[in-house]
Amino acid sequence: MSAEKILSDLKNRKFKPVYWLEGDEPYFIDEIIHYAEHKILSESEASFNLTIFYGRDANWADVLNACKRYPMFADIQVVLLKEAQYMKDIEKLESYIDNPLASTLFFVSYKEKKIDGRGKLAKVLKSKSELLTTKKMYDSQLPVWAGQMIQSLGFSINQKALLLLVDHIGNDLSRMQNEIEKLALNLSGRKTITEDDIEKYIGVSKEFNVFELQDALAKKNLLKAIRINQYFASNPKAAPIQMVLPALYNFFSKVYMIFGTGTNDERAIATEIGVNPYFIKDYMAAVKNYGQQGVEAILILLHEYNLRSIGINDTGTEDGELMKELIVKMVG
Repeated sequence: MSAEKILSDLKNRKFKPVYWLEGDEPYFIDEIIHYAEHKILSESEASFNLTIFYGRDANWADVLNACKRYPMFADIQVVLLKEAQYMKDIEKLESYIDNPLASTLFFVSYKEKKIDGRGKLAKVLKSKSELLTTKKMYDSQLPVWAGQMIQSLGFSINQKALLLLVDHIGNDLSRMQNEIEKLALNLSGRKTITEDDIEKYIGVSKEFNVFELQDALAKKNLLKAIRINQYFASNPKAAPIQMVLPALYNFFSKVYMIFGTGTNDERAIATEIGVNPYFIKDYMAAVKNYGQQGVEAILILLHEYNLRSIGINDTGTEDGELMKELIVKMVG
């Protein structure tokens, strides 16, 4: 079951006795736990019927005893076990999960891992609990997810601003939500987020970023590429070389894929190589300007300079100089 379905059921007061929330993406787990802690019970009910444990300190017997209590002055009670991945003897919860009380809603937050699927607890969870296993969102899914969040708040965002935001924040959904909410608060009545807003409130330059560097390299615009690199060198936190090189390698790897698509239809190519159609013209420009052998040479260069950036076959060249050298070789 998805996090959205679990939250929808909770809001409609369709409850299950046990919710086991595990996996690599903490955002969705935290979202459900926050709702369970603050929204299911009224303030007066929560004072008697909300119990919270933390895995590092919790004893499994205390958790089970809390789950087996009956609610006071309410129809249900809520028991939360946070950071359950740190609790000793967690498998001893199996006996309760196998036969839970209908009047107790037991939520377990088991982050950054999954319960061992070979054990008895895992089998009981599959049959007796509402089991959510989260996965990190793929980078290709982030623009859609962020766009939907922005839309749910009553705002819109232009395509370039959205991609700048996603590229800067990366796969940190909690931070993404915080930054989107910060943007919404600062728009002063406007409803459309632009790249100017991303630059002003998030701190991402609309002119000096990895996307603009890719554009300059694709078009063999050496002057623009050097100017962007100078900005990066002066602002190392904005685009460290450890972020720029993998981004460029990913870009030119996808350019290389275009030679095997067998079509000139840009939208079809964008779909096949898995890129946003907004940027497909950059990829096509690189195809035209470098050719297949040129792109192969660039991929080899990027691999070489990635090794040099971590000290292999390099005596300590500054990152800015290393990138400048690479850019000149790529475009030259």
